[in-house]
Amino acid sequence: MRACRSILFCIALQVSSAAPGLAQVGAPFEGVTLFQPTASTDTYLLELDGTISHTWAGSSLPGQAVYLTEDGNLLRTLRTTSFVGGSGGGVEEVAEDGTVLWQFFRDDADHLTHHDVEIMPNGNILMLSWDFLTRAEAIAQGRDPALTSGPTFVPDSVIEVEPSSGTVVWEWHTWDHLIQDFDPTKPNYGVVADHPELIDLNFPAKIPNKGDWNHLNSVDYNADLDQILLSSPEQKEVWIIDHSTTTAEAAGHTGGDQGRGGDLLYRWGNPQAYDHGPPSSQMLYGQHDAQWIDEGHPGEGDILVFNNGVVRPAGLYSSVDQLTPPVTASGSYTYSTGAAYEPAALTWTYVDPVPTNFYSSYISGCQRLPNGNTLVCSGAQGWFFEVDDGGTLLWEYTNTLPTPAQNEVFKIRRYGTCSAPVTYCTTSANSAGSGALMGYAGTASFAANDLTLTVAAAPSGMFGLFFFGSAQVNIPLGDGARCVGGTLYRLPVVMTDGAGQGAYTLDLTDSSSAASNIQVGETWNFQFWFRDPPFGSAGYNLSDGLSVTFCN
Repeated sequence: MRACRSILFCIALQVSSAAPGLAQVGAPFEGVTLFQPTASTDTYLLELDGTISHTWAGSSLPGQAVYLTEDGNLLRTLRTTSFVGGSGGGVEEVAEDGTVLWQFFRDDADHLTHHDVEIMPNGNILMLSWDFLTRAEAIAQGRDPALTSGPTFVPDSVIEVEPSSGTVVWEWHTWDHLIQDFDPTKPNYGVVADHPELIDLNFPAKIPNKGDWNHLNSVDYNADLDQILLSSPEQKEVWIIDHSTTTAEAAGHTGGDQGRGGDLLYRWGNPQAYDHGPPSSQMLYGQHDAQWIDEGHPGEGDILVFNNGVVRPAGLYSSVDQLTPPVTASGSYTYSTGAAYEPAALTWTYVDPVPTNFYSSYISGCQRLPNGNTLVCSGAQGWFFEVDDGGTLLWEYTNTLPTPAQNEVFKIRRYGTCSAPVTYCTTSANSAGSGALMGYAGTASFAANDLTLTVAAAPSGMFGLFFFGSAQVNIPLGDGARCVGGTLYRLPVVMTDGAGQGAYTLDLTDSSSAASNIQVGETWNFQFWFRDPPFGSAGYNLSDGLSVTFCN
């Protein structure tokens, strides 16, 4: 993972491991919230106090999602045309100063990107794309003509784009993974219930929006599993597919880490879609923003989704739902033949105390924050809010941009802000000169996990060690002063080199290291203790101190 180089941002992607479960907290997660209203050409950073701290001016409406890269640049989708809701056509990366670094367009007679994108660890971008087919092509594959009105039939695909060249390096198409039980003379004929890994071409029976069959509206990537999570609100399901395939394997039914090609590895939300349950088994209702909860965040590895609640039998209200997929150590998903995919119940859910007070029938999103809180965007109202695991409202904001009457927002993301480590306390003279000085390389970001402690101007060829604690003090010790107090932890012994310099790189993910005691949002103070027998009476000395606040 690349280090965070921006003066403003360190991005919450993969962080150190922590025990699953939700943590009760009493304050909002510190950071900035990125959003772009659907009616605005500009993208904004929102502070917790409601002020806009940064604006990226643009010339296009969004198409729809916006994110920040690890470098603090803006990745935003562009709307180049209007097919149905969520239309895009372009993607661009914009530097903090507004410089457009690259653009990619997929807007032609056969394809149109839409809704969402996902930044991969290798810097490539996953994009959702519509494939424009004809009514005749759908019928030729087994779609019931009586269920097929209009001239077009529009299934979805996922493409992976290398930004610098604009090359599509991998792709997956729903059209390659069909099953139908309508016409035995057509391809893909079979028993739908016998093939939950395939997508029923005749479900749903009614397709609104000009033949937009799946209307995929979110894409997420899990690097540990090398899998992709998709949200299909028309099927009322979330799907997981294997990314470890080649493009050729993704078009078939074998290959990849799971040996199943591009067939669905997992699906959840509506067993009716594969003839495995009655209407009462449906759990998702027009959902958006399905995502794996990031490693290190409470609930890590679970799926979080904004469940819009469209035609929910219990009433028109939205919820944020967390489910625990039945994934095995090998990345496969347990499944009992003839039964619906587990789980049967949610791990956690948020519903307003008065359910109908929280309802967005379209767009919207959610995010599990590193401290266990959940950030919510009720998109239709431009209403952002944050709740803890008990459902307590901790923060809220209603967007008024570009106007109070045009304030809808597709979804939002919160990013923790990183402060640079700072030195404090005093140093004392040693045998090498005026005193040893703490420094650092890398960042205080858990995501980067690249902080290296350094010391300079210490005696050469001496044993020493970095240690850290929760408080700052100034207490005489040896031939210098101890600047670190509170709960103390020591790191492994190092030896200074011929120039009197030493270094130690923290690994925040190593459970065997004292550094594993450090958590996101905490401030710890570091100092270097070293042997110095030629100087003074104690035979050892210390550097000044370094204070570090760890962010995402």
